[in-house]
Parts: sequence; C-alpha cells; structure tokens
Amino acid sequence: MNAKDVLNATLDTSSMVLNKYLEDLSDADLMKRPGEGCNHIAWQLGHLINSEKHLLEAVGADSGVELPAGFAEKHSKESVGDDDPAHFCSKQEYLDLFDKVHAATKAALEKLTEADLEQPGPEYFRSMFPTVGNVYVLIATHSMMHAGQLVPLRRALGKPVVI
Repeated sequence: MNAKDVLNATLDTSSMVLNKYLEDLSDADLMKRPGEGCNHIAWQLGHLINSEKHLLEAVGADSGVELPAGFAEKHSKESVGDDDPAHFCSKQEYLDLFDKVHAATKAALEKLTEADLEQPGPEYFRSMFPTVGNVYVLIATHSMMHAGQLVPLRRALGKPVVI
C-alpha cells in the first residue's frame, strides 16, 4: 500500500463514518446543534464541502465542482449563528455535493505522483500542513474531526449506535 492508497482508504473510511452518522437524520435534525457553542450539522456539512473544495484548489487541483450561489457565504464563520432552515440545504443536497467534491479529490489524487505529495503545501498552511500530502491528509480526515459532534446529537435524538 502506497501513500495514495492510504489517502484513498482514509477518504473512504471518513466518508463511510459520516454517512452512517447521517443516514437516519432528517433535514430538521441537521438544524440542531450538538451542544452549546457548537454549529448545527447543516452548517458543518457545508463547511466540510466548502473546505474540501478550497483545499483541493489550494494544492493546485481543479475540483470542477461548482457550489450553489452563496453556498460559501452561508457556511462561513460569519454565518455560524444562522438558524434559519431556509438558508441551508437539504440533507440530500449536502450528501450529493459532498460526494461530488470527494470524487474530485480522489480524481486529483489519482493524477499525483509520490513526489507531488512531497511538494510544499500552500504557504498560509505550511506551518501545520507543510506538504501537498499533508493537505490531502487534512482533506481525508476533516470530516472525522466533525463526526464526533454528531454522536452527542444522535444520543439526544434517541438514535441508535451505528458504529
């Protein structure tokens, strides 16, 4: 297994976990906040999608994914307090966009060589993610960082353990 295989496996695992946690949640459930000071799940999903697209493009890959008009703004740090469901997508829309961006990430990764992964990452991120490979690790694990917030919400909603 080489680095690209590991990154692909991590992308797949992260996606599987996120999908398992979301599979029985409703659109209304996505507007709930897992705890005080947490962002609701709809915002988090948009953040994950927007971030993956941005990171992919930051390492020089063309994602080829066009997000709906205003999507980035609706999922920005400035919008974290917005609880109006009309400003957010349905669960299916988020899942479709997530899949498109994830497919673009996997396609971009496929084109890279091992040497490409060792190239410097974006300058503004280099202190934490010094190489292109490190940025792909972030992309592959970012949804897992947020998945932990879904568990307390699932418990509060009386949802079963899925993993």
